[in-house]
Amino acid sequence: MTEFTDLLSGYQRFRADDYEQERERWEQLREGQSPKVMVIACSDSRVDPTQIFDASPGEMFVVRNVANLVPPFEDTNGRHGVSAALEFAVTQLEVTDILVMGHGSCGGVSAALSRKFADQPPGEGGFIAHWVDMLDAARDRIVEEHGTGPEAVRALELETVRVSIANLRTFPFVPEREAAGKLRLRGAYFAIADGVLHVMDDDGEFAPAA
Repeated sequence: MTEFTDLLSGYQRFRADDYEQERERWEQLREGQSPKVMVIACSDSRVDPTQIFDASPGEMFVVRNVANLVPPFEDTNGRHGVSAALEFAVTQLEVTDILVMGHGSCGGVSAALSRKFADQPPGEGGFIAHWVDMLDAARDRIVEEHGTGPEAVRALELETVRVSIANLRTFPFVPEREAAGKLRLRGAYFAIADGVLHVMDDDGEFAPAA
């Protein structure tokens, strides 16, 4: 298991190697950021978007959470972390693409499918349950068709991407920019077992990236 001392050792390697190799870029980034892509991915430690896409510092604005979910637009006074990040990326950074990336072996999807944390209080699974209940409608439809085995798991993992993209379009500033040709929503799925990235087409179907 990685300990804090391991993190510091990693920092020392980064500072001596990667930072020095891209010193000029880091000096440019000191003046601000201008990424063109926002990536919404899962917090799972195995699916780091910057690693998967071999991205350089400053190239992607990344938001990670349980099961790479985007909540629907809500005009309330709650603490809307994903919504705030989305608003900043689209209206302030003016990204041209938003990529939602799901993945295999997703614990959030497993929790949604099994409903193992249903009716639990916050601190004992309640936060997780209320977050992944965004998948309830998709979950019920998939269970009815596939049961709860591996086929259902894969189907719901893919559905996280479709649900999030649908929810993105509930934010007024997203479809406005889509209609104007200033923003494009994209979907992808990373299969941990074989390292293959699957890209979603306009019909919501996934196929291995070319």
